[in-house]
Amino acid sequence: MQLTSTSTQRTYRYVRLGLVGAAVALGIAVVQVLVTVGPVPSISATFYTPARGIFVGVMFAITFALVALSGHSWEQVLLDLAALFAPVMAIVPTTVGAGEMPGVDPGCPGRCVPAAEVPAIAFGMTTLVIIAVLAIATAAVLAIVQHTISGVKALALAVAAVIVAGGEWWALADPAGFAQHAHLVAAVCFFTLLGLTAVVSAAAATRGWRVTYAIIAALIAIDLVWLAFVHAALWGETIALVLFLVFWLAQTIERWNEVDPGILPAR
Repeated sequence: MQLTSTSTQRTYRYVRLGLVGAAVALGIAVVQVLVTVGPVPSISATFYTPARGIFVGVMFAITFALVALSGHSWEQVLLDLAALFAPVMAIVPTTVGAGEMPGVDPGCPGRCVPAAEVPAIAFGMTTLVIIAVLAIATAAVLAIVQHTISGVKALALAVAAVIVAGGEWWALADPAGFAQHAHLVAAVCFFTLLGLTAVVSAAAATRGWRVTYAIIAALIAIDLVWLAFVHAALWGETIALVLFLVFWLAQTIERWNEVDPGILPAR
């Protein structure tokens, strides 16, 4: 039997599956690093290995998918805001300690971002901020022209503008502090927003999916708390990545047959 579908539906499906593929690609890259390079302190530390291109590319692919596939009402707000933090994790590398990564000398006592990476952070953040401002302005214009503006949409745009402005101010006012802490802040915000998205999805889903999303949201919260106190970054980030993948797969299956995914709340 031949199944019919619209081009909008197929695009929606393929981009969702593409995000799954991006997450799987990152997992494959991490395994290769563990086999060829040796133990790394975290997934983010693959930035300092031959897997750097994969790590950075996956973060930007996730950014695109989250913006393209943002859902309804509060879910849209949370996914769009999460998309602001994913590229920061790619642009600002995680800190590294002396002798922690083969061939990487941070050049400081304790942990820090190597000085050689600082110019790239400034360059990347300037580009990111300009793109973010253009994206927020474009989203506002489109929402007004298409008559899809709402209180929730206006709030999302305002919060996004504050995050972008605050991030740029931090990067300019305290570049050393930004380089030291921005990656961790972005990662915590990213996974927190995904956890909140799972909560919102649970509230709107049918009973079976509601339980699935609620469990995922609870596990993400537990994982973030565990990371804060145990500092087992590799395992914590791996668990977070798996939970993100499970959530995205579950949501993809649930919404597979949406004929025309819209930008207005479902009625």
